Amino acid sequence: MTVAVVIVVLGLLIGAILGGLGGGGAILTVPALVYIVGQSAQEATTSSLVIVGLASLVGIASYLRDHRVRWGISLAFGLGGIPGTWFGSYFNQLVPATALLIGFAVVMLTAALAMVTKTSQHPGSKAPARTVTVGHIVRVIGFALAAGFLTGFFGVGGGFVIVPMLVIGLHLPMRQAVGTSLAIIGLNSATALMSRATVAHFDWSVIVPFTIATMIATAIGKRGADHLPAAKLQRGFALLLVLVAVYTAGQSIVNI
Repeated sequence: MTVAVVIVVLGLLIGAILGGLGGGGAILTVPALVYIVGQSAQEATTSSLVIVGLASLVGIASYLRDHRVRWGISLAFGLGGIPGTWFGSYFNQLVPATALLIGFAVVMLTAALAMVTKTSQHPGSKAPARTVTVGHIVRVIGFALAAGFLTGFFGVGGGFVIVPMLVIGLHLPMRQAVGTSLAIIGLNSATALMSRATVAHFDWSVIVPFTIATMIATAIGKRGADHLPAAKLQRGFALLLVLVAVYTAGQSIVNI
């Protein structure tokens, strides 16, 4: 199997997960690029930003039709997260690849926990109305900085962290949280890419086919998601994340 075919297959698999689960699958992009395609950790996180950012545009389409994107919160996160995104991108270029991948393994374990927790949330639950207060604004800024740093440093969308932030911290209904999260991911990915534009290496021979395959599979996966048991899929994906995290950490420790 040629490298080009491998790249397309990986893009299709990750896109199908993104579409089927409504998020989370992009976190597999970095280890796939490192251990299967052969990119360095820094190259993989940069490639992932392009793939994740464009795939989020496909994923957000259905939420836009249903008016489930809170643009005010999305823009607040996007603007408030700019310092975090730039700092994350800066430190990404400084840390050793081994430390970056071990940290990424921790992120995957966190994502697995979030995916399992998410299954207990009812997607149609309604949140009580909230009055905007100073504490509310402070929480938004804090969450935005954290989400921005995560995107800039690890090259992941961070939906597995952003969605719980929006549901638990800002009391959004689950469907609004997912749609809003996709918008935030797109904004953060764009900011992180701008901050890396002059220092990062973009391997377009990998990025372009991977991104196209991911976007196509995301659209298809989204259409089929309603016919699949979401809770079981999420638990199965959480187990996959744990296995990949253990492999990533093990390989990184061996290479120290």
